[in-house]
Amino acid sequence: MTEEAARVALVEVMRRAVADGLSNGTAGNASARLADGRVVVTPSGIPPDELRPESMVCVGSDGAVLDHDAPAPTTELAMHLAVYAAVPEAGAVVHTHSPYAAAVACACDELPAVHYDIVALGGPLRVAPYALFGTPELAAGVAAALVGRTAALLGNHGAVAHAADLRRAYDRAAKVEWLAALYWRTRQLGEPRLLDASQLEAVRAQMARYRYGER
Repeated sequence: MTEEAARVALVEVMRRAVADGLSNGTAGNASARLADGRVVVTPSGIPPDELRPESMVCVGSDGAVLDHDAPAPTTELAMHLAVYAAVPEAGAVVHTHSPYAAAVACACDELPAVHYDIVALGGPLRVAPYALFGTPELAAGVAAALVGRTAALLGNHGAVAHAADLRRAYDRAAKVEWLAALYWRTRQLGEPRLLDASQLEAVRAQMARYRYGER
């Protein structure tokens, strides 16, 4: 993806997040990593309906802003860079404050396997310990929570997902919210029947057999 295409795609992702109920106001952020290692991120404090491709901020892998006429980058820049450093194959990161995911992150240590589709994210999702937004502590906690996963929850905060490209990263962020909402609704009916490790492994094998999710 070119820098110009990344800028356009990031505007679309942030607007879609509001339309789909995954974000509100200026909450949430996203980024895309370019082939040369530079990262294009959303800016801080600009509502999605006011975003333009030129609003996006291009930074180096060390976080240095490369265009000094650009707005300030998202306060969660350190978290995005930590994900890229920890996951070489990640090409995009989407961070949301989606309501059900945030609720689970406020009450639980894990989003458990209430539905087999959680395998598409690597398995039950860990909740990174609460840390002040924009800090190295939050970035480190998120990177640790993502080991073996393509998404995680942030304690008392929200959710994050990564993928090879923005479309897939957004789809994973949306899946996190769907799973969190399902878990919350299930808890209203009683104690959820969770899938165990052997059942999840069978799901993985079946997904591979049917090339589940591939296009």
